[in-house]
Amino acid sequence: MGLLGTAQLLSSCKKDYLNETPPSLYAPQTVLIDSLGFEAAMGGLQSVVREQYTTDAPGQGLLGVMQEGTDVCIPGQVQGAEVPYYNYNLLNSQDGAAAYWWGWAYRTINNANQIIAGAAAAPASLRQGYKNRISAEARFYRAYAYDFLATLWGDVPLIDAPLTSPRTDFTRAPVATVNDFIVSDLTTAIPSMFNANKAASGRIAQGAAQQLLGQVYLRMGKNDLAQAQLQNVINSGLYKLISARYGVRASQPGDYFSDMFIVGNQRRNQGNTELIWGIEQQLLVPGGETVAQQRRMWVPGYYNIKGMVIADSMGGRGLGRMRLSNWVDYQLYPPKETDDMRNSRYNLHRRFYYNDPAQTALYGKRVTGLKGTDTIYFITPYTTKWNQYNPADAFGYGTIKDLTMMRLGETYLLLAEAQFKQGNTAGAAASINVLRTRAKAAQVTASQIDLNFILDERVRELIGEEQRRLTLMRTGTLVERTLRLNGASVQGLTTKNLLLPIPQTSIDLNTNGNLTQNPGY
Repeated sequence: MGLLGTAQLLSSCKKDYLNETPPSLYAPQTVLIDSLGFEAAMGGLQSVVREQYTTDAPGQGLLGVMQEGTDVCIPGQVQGAEVPYYNYNLLNSQDGAAAYWWGWAYRTINNANQIIAGAAAAPASLRQGYKNRISAEARFYRAYAYDFLATLWGDVPLIDAPLTSPRTDFTRAPVATVNDFIVSDLTTAIPSMFNANKAASGRIAQGAAQQLLGQVYLRMGKNDLAQAQLQNVINSGLYKLISARYGVRASQPGDYFSDMFIVGNQRRNQGNTELIWGIEQQLLVPGGETVAQQRRMWVPGYYNIKGMVIADSMGGRGLGRMRLSNWVDYQLYPPKETDDMRNSRYNLHRRFYYNDPAQTALYGKRVTGLKGTDTIYFITPYTTKWNQYNPADAFGYGTIKDLTMMRLGETYLLLAEAQFKQGNTAGAAASINVLRTRAKAAQVTASQIDLNFILDERVRELIGEEQRRLTLMRTGTLVERTLRLNGASVQGLTTKNLLLPIPQTSIDLNTNGNLTQNPGY
């Protein structure tokens, strides 16, 4: 008994006995040690990234911030968050939308930093190839968030390691430094990433990082480097423009452009060879449905008209929180462009017909003669890309539609921009004509190419997909294009609005740093 007691006493006095490593502690040092832990962390990071465009905080008009007050949209049923982005006189450092996206970006960055640091410190028992790949995916998301910040705010704090305690000493790094950090992240990540044929559905593949890098190089003015990255995506042979009917409604009326935006057709494993990066959502899967407002923003409240009822064919229950600008409605497609598939009734819904069988005198007839606000909120042309209907949720609270974040159609447009900026208008016309051939639209010549034409073409191809404010701020064209094409819908827009205000709460909390405000705010 004495020997046994002595042995127990000696064993209990080892130094490692005092180390606090409870298995139930959910922290990076206990989770990021095997592939299960890293996959859980990546799931958390993806969830944060998805919140960029799938939330109704700080208000259901948040998504309108990226469209209203630009050249493509005007206000509809206003909710509040979007107001300072068409009445720019009201945009200040207390703005809720700016604060939300600033916070979203840094949450994304900190989650990515946790994974990157964890991969560097992970046990040798975890394969190096896996560590490189999971770190590369996190670097993509970190680069994506910093590109978002640099585009909207310019100089921003640069945080390259996980924050483990509160800090109040942030300063703004020059945008050139931030750009170099983004480029380093992406060039480091690309060699370690799976290509599109090997990456799991919903995960980041090499092509997405190459496309993001091409876009960053464009913002930096390094147009030759941008062209090289974008041509890598196109020439890889891994992606192909959709040019034939496919998927769950291939036998129903429609066209192959609209097929890409139907639930059941959006993913690469569902036949969408054009998709480069999509954020997936799914009905009846825990966490797979969000309160995203895309349908409510883009689809009008047509069912408020007597003789109209909510229907799948009409896009489900929209609220008309914004509507397309008169320029998009009446000038983007001249009369000679009527054959452009992107302007077909399956892609831009322009004509409405009474669809309530109970209204026998109206049923099947075209809706005409409406006056006043009906033509703003209820009956107005709209993109069908966000049409979505769940019979179990006719009210349309949530959304199950995937978010198309990158596809090959945009790659050609970014390539055309890079070519034009190098003086190669013939090459830019050829890149754009690839899309116009697919859309059965008239071909363009080199003499027609300038930046405005390319930005017009982006609307024809990407309306409802691209975050238009980001594009116009990246290209420095927000003020000129908005005032020229949609000036009646905005107030107070000036060159100071080429950057957003730094949230005042972040400035106030940064008591030991120098987080200066952008000029004019």
